[in-house]
Amino acid sequence: MLKRTTKLLPLLQRRFYPEAFPKPLPETTSEILAAWINTPKYQTLTDTLSADRLSDLYITLPTRDGSKKPYEPPPKLSEPLPYGSHFVFFHPRNPDRVLRHDGADGEFCPPPPYSRRMWAGGSITWDNDNPLLVGKNAVSSATVPSVEEKVYQSTTLVYVTQNIEITMEGKTRPSVVEQRSHAYSAAHTEAGRLPREFRGLPTTFDFTFKFTPTPTMLFRFSALTFNAHQIHLDGNYARLKEGYKERLVHGPLTALMMLEAVRLERPDARFTSFNYRARNPLVVNRAISINGVWQDENTVELWCVDRAGVVGMTGFLELVPK
Repeated sequence: MLKRTTKLLPLLQRRFYPEAFPKPLPETTSEILAAWINTPKYQTLTDTLSADRLSDLYITLPTRDGSKKPYEPPPKLSEPLPYGSHFVFFHPRNPDRVLRHDGADGEFCPPPPYSRRMWAGGSITWDNDNPLLVGKNAVSSATVPSVEEKVYQSTTLVYVTQNIEITMEGKTRPSVVEQRSHAYSAAHTEAGRLPREFRGLPTTFDFTFKFTPTPTMLFRFSALTFNAHQIHLDGNYARLKEGYKERLVHGPLTALMMLEAVRLERPDARFTSFNYRARNPLVVNRAISINGVWQDENTVELWCVDRAGVVGMTGFLELVPK
């Protein structure tokens, strides 16, 4: 093992600077990862819940742009923010030079070699008596309560879970509480092992919504979320560097579309909680069906599947009882 030593200074000249007693440097991947896991992680972001940005989101989503139903304008100032649209607010503003090699922000990313990032899933709860309001300022506070190493088909994955509370300016109770999980793997991991088979889904559904994620849709959602991750924007990067067939649909975009499908089915429903998990990547220009089955009057099971039968995401949404 490499050792670092420091000669002691004469007694009268000795100064107790930290570098006079250097700690052994971690030498293995596991030691580096363990040191990173034990480092506190938090992030505070502020934003104005702009009606203009909501207008940009509406024209991006096929549930809102007038293609499936007449176009509806976004909520007016001081009206509640639509469910799931907080995804396009509260992004870090990092200059190009500090982004990761793939264009992604580096917050909460584990050290190398775990550089390949995938959205793994999460949960959202809404306080309908204390909603986020259009045009108002709000604060997003994120911490990392959990980092786990898991092995899948001999591949080590590092799951980083964020706990996010979004609170209106001047209030103490959060309006939205979210858990968000990303999975990181080594850069050389072969993406070709996917798709993974997922069983246990219903064989029929009560409603469905179909759409095709286009390059324009992915570009606009990347712009709205200030997300320069090349896996959503550059087909050559997705194929040659990450091993996928094409550009990937954003995890939060898929989750948002699942909420949107339920909104179309029950326009007046109020959502209380949503738990979801990404099962496989979904790619651009391949049609997606979002299916739903009502477990009871207030609980709906959701899943999305592409034209090849690949299950991309599953989830359960709870509604406020009528």
